[in-house]
Amino acid sequence: MRIVRVANFVHATSGGLRTALRELGRGYAEAGHEPVLVVPGARAGEERTGYGRIVTLPGPMAPGLGGYRVLINRRSVAAALDRLEPDRIEVHDRSTLRWLGRWARRAGVPSLMVSHESLDGLVRLFVPGRALGRWSADALNARTAAAFDTVVCTTAWAQREFQRLGVTPVRVPLGVDLERFSPAHRDAGAARAHDVMLLHCGRLSAEKHPRLSLDTLAELRGTGIDAELVVAGDGPLRAALTTEAAARGLPARFLGHVPDPRALLATADVVLAPGPIETFGLAALEALASGTPVVVRTESALPEVVGPAGVAGPGDATGFAASVRELLARPETGRRAAARAQAERFPWSAAVDGFLAAHSPARSPSGRR
Repeated sequence: MRIVRVANFVHATSGGLRTALRELGRGYAEAGHEPVLVVPGARAGEERTGYGRIVTLPGPMAPGLGGYRVLINRRSVAAALDRLEPDRIEVHDRSTLRWLGRWARRAGVPSLMVSHESLDGLVRLFVPGRALGRWSADALNARTAAAFDTVVCTTAWAQREFQRLGVTPVRVPLGVDLERFSPAHRDAGAARAHDVMLLHCGRLSAEKHPRLSLDTLAELRGTGIDAELVVAGDGPLRAALTTEAAARGLPARFLGHVPDPRALLATADVVLAPGPIETFGLAALEALASGTPVVVRTESALPEVVGPAGVAGPGDATGFAASVRELLARPETGRRAAARAQAERFPWSAAVDGFLAAHSPARSPSGRR
């Protein structure tokens, strides 16, 4: 079947969504299906790749988001879908592309929405008042559930904001490339200026809370641990964080976008994942596959992903630093082996099988009760 996937906020060079779209497309193709991906870009275009055909439609950059583009011309998107004649449609943005559920109903095409973000968490960040935030998230999630035949969530944590509405989404965890990310990339003999290497690997934007990684470094050094922080990633907060680290005298290296982070992930002692609203966390899973344990936020979905191979801490420097110390207290060989073993529970093949099952015509629409 021809599975047409539509996504916004796909960065040209990095990001978990880009990785997921690529790996799912490759899996669909290997299973004998025809994956097509529709994304925004600077100009219209089309190319064929090992993970399916990519159709690019013109879309403007979203202000303040560091290069992400958005499909806003609905007529253009609908015309492309009419031309592509999908057997299934898979949508990867429930904030700006929810209208595609209506298009699919009119066209008689089974539709699937993938919940990559927590609207609960996003609304809490930007809407004052917990009650108002929850009400807004519930209203938007109810519209999503009504618009699509199937909703897929990647964790039980992400499912819960739908379940309280009487909706039962399909749960399909994402995966990690266990060959590409491996402890074999560790550079154990690399010269170090500090005893402990912390790694923050991710986008430097407000919803990711990257400043917590700086604060954790300061807390650890204040207790006598000779740690440094390496930051692999870019975003709107990079300049401010770089200036702040220098002003505080913290040994933090900001590398910007790193095209191939495998050696960093495998060589670090601990990876920090401070985002409070992560619904899966591919970067954390890539760290585990590389043999490096991860400290995550208690309130995010990541505790169920990292399992016993990581430690969940509260969203403050004291709690995060305590979690780092807990990991460092474990024998290095054991903590690295546990990290790899946890990652091996999430092969991309299982994710592909789960998504294809969600697209199956045998599924009853929507999961709504």
